[in-house]
Order: sequence, then structure tokens, then C-alpha cells
Amino acid sequence: MCVNYTPTRRDQLVEKFAAIDQTGEDWRPEIWQDYAAPFITHDHLKRRRAQLGSYGMIPKSKIPAGVKRFSTMNARAETIDQLRSFAQAWRMGQRCLIPLQNFFEPNYETGKAERWQIGVKDHSDFAVAGLYQGWNEEDGQQSFSFTQITINADLHPVMRQFQKPEDEKRSLVILHEQDYDGWLACPHPDLARQFLQLFPAEQMWAKAANLDRTRAKTKRPTTNPSAIQASLFDDE
Repeated sequence: MCVNYTPTRRDQLVEKFAAIDQTGEDWRPEIWQDYAAPFITHDHLKRRRAQLGSYGMIPKSKIPAGVKRFSTMNARAETIDQLRSFAQAWRMGQRCLIPLQNFFEPNYETGKAERWQIGVKDHSDFAVAGLYQGWNEEDGQQSFSFTQITINADLHPVMRQFQKPEDEKRSLVILHEQDYDGWLACPHPDLARQFLQLFPAEQMWAKAANLDRTRAKTKRPTTNPSAIQASLFDDE
């Protein structure tokens, strides 16, 4: 489960991900639910393009009045083809790359939640597997939202360190660079599942985050992050 991450830098969209930059706007240094961040898809010529989307498959603005807000930041691979929030996008092949520098998870080894930061070993930017959704707005424009796909990580040497001791361990699907285009272009949902694998632990790093430095740089969401964490399974 991931509810907060550090997105890629603008210069890396081209340099690292070879994507045409169509984002048009800047994004925050840390991403939480409903924040705008870049995601990458194929255009009609199979070129990678980066656009901005809202983190969470169903943005807050799209939840009908009177309906309790639920989290769609993460989509469980095991039920991605069954839950209404994700099933259509999965069947329609609306797959994307979500470019990151690193992401955050809670570590409870000290007895209380401690914020940890996770990335890949060479500290380069990387992409995780996701789905995206388009929305038609009243002004005739189209907006986008996206979710990150998670898989079981009970036995993963790095990712099993996180979440409460009694909880199932989950991990984002970190994709190998050589699989970026294969994931985006895979012709059938069942075939796309072959990409939903755990990333090798020896190619990852994890450490306690510098909370003071993080708080100084990033405005936190008004929603309590611990409440967001607790609600992750509402729609999974």
C-alpha cells in the first residue's frame, strides 16, 4: 500500500523515461491523494507521453454528494478485474507508468509507526505499474486520474518490513525499464498480469525518512495521513 510518494522531476520525463512532456503544469514535491502528478501512456503512434492526472482513480470531485469518500490510490492486482473502480480501465487496457523518485511506507518495528522511504538501488527515478481514467469536464476539456497497482509482498525481504505486524504486506509493482513499453502496449489484460511481479530486493533500498526536512518542503493534505492509510482497503 502506498499513499504518498516523491514524483519524478520534469527533466527526467524526457531524459529518463523518453516521454513527450504534455503535463503543462508543475507538480508538488510530494504527492498525496487528489494531488496532480505525471503519468505516462502511449499515444496513437506508440510514443510515450507524459500528462498530469489526479492521484486516486476516483477523484474527490467525482464522488457524488452524500457518498462516503473512499480510497482508490491503490488497486490490488488480485481484484483489479472485479472492483467497479478499476475493472473497466483494466479491461480496456488503460495502463500507465507512474514515474517516481521514491515512495513512503510505515514501519512498526519500534512499536509505533515510523515513516520510511523506499527506492531503487542506484537512486535513479523509476516507474511503477498503474491504471488511468479520463473524465469529461463541463468546459469540454478532459481530465485524468490514476491508481497504482499493488501485489502481495509477505515474503519480500524489503517490503515485508512495512505496515502493521498483523497486516498483509503489499508492494507497488516496480517495472524494469525494458518492460515499460511492453506493459503499456500489452494487447490483453490476462497477458498484462505477467508484468505484475515483485522487484528484486537486492536492487532496492529502504531507510527512515527525514521527517523534519520533508515537513519543511511539503504542505500536508488536510486529511489525516494515518486516516488515509487506515482506509486503503475500503475499495480494494
